[in-house]
Amino acid sequence: MSSQIPPAIRNLIIDMDGVLWRGEKALPGLVQFFEALQAKQINYVMATNNGTKTAVMYKEKLARFGVLMDPMRILTVAEATASYLQDRYSAGTPIYVLGSKGLRDAHLAVGFQIVSPEQVRNGETAAVVVGGLHFDFTYESLAMGALLVERGAQFVATDLDSTHPSESGSLPGGGAILSVIITTTGVTPVSIGKPGPILFRTALERLGGNVGNTAMIGDRLGTDIAGGNAAGLYTILVLTGVSTVADAESGNIKPDAILKDITEVARCLA
Repeated sequence: MSSQIPPAIRNLIIDMDGVLWRGEKALPGLVQFFEALQAKQINYVMATNNGTKTAVMYKEKLARFGVLMDPMRILTVAEATASYLQDRYSAGTPIYVLGSKGLRDAHLAVGFQIVSPEQVRNGETAAVVVGGLHFDFTYESLAMGALLVERGAQFVATDLDSTHPSESGSLPGGGAILSVIITTTGVTPVSIGKPGPILFRTALERLGGNVGNTAMIGDRLGTDIAGGNAAGLYTILVLTGVSTVADAESGNIKPDAILKDITEVARCLA
């Protein structure tokens, strides 16, 4: 595995949690990283499996870290999931959202009607159950989602990440939460986020890039690197999040480069 980035790479797809920050703490060199991308004329899109926020929410978070960002450079799985469903269901379709405000807002913005757990308990139905990382779920919210899936609602996940990085360490991720419904119903959801192709395809379209000039930067072998490899991209594992050098050396998922952090990424870009 190389520690050099080929000069052909002029576009980046950048994961956020574990790459740019952990929880509410920016990782060292964040401001300088984006300054280096601008100086080296590297195009980029940030793409995250975290469906708790919209692009505007992430813009505000980056601003708190001292980085001014165009929301079009931020691709969230919440908005990608809403777009996926918008292509398949008409406005006004009732859906059940097991997720945070960002996921609910993304689906309200494209015209879906959100059904609450209380409404399901009282006999309301929904065409789709959408779920992901969620910090205030309850047994009732999981149980009503499971009932809807058992009754035939389509099951869609923003992601199936088992963990979520934080300042304190790895916490349960969207996949861990949705495993309750998967175990209860035996139904595996359609997953929109990494390592599936949908988020990568959307990011490449937004960049105007191709597999020959685009790299994926991430901290997770099973999502960022596996998905980037499957998409044909050059892949860079940074060591500020979930996966380690030992994981890469012992496992079947191999990045093209392993770099310490985004500061080293900036230094290695042509």
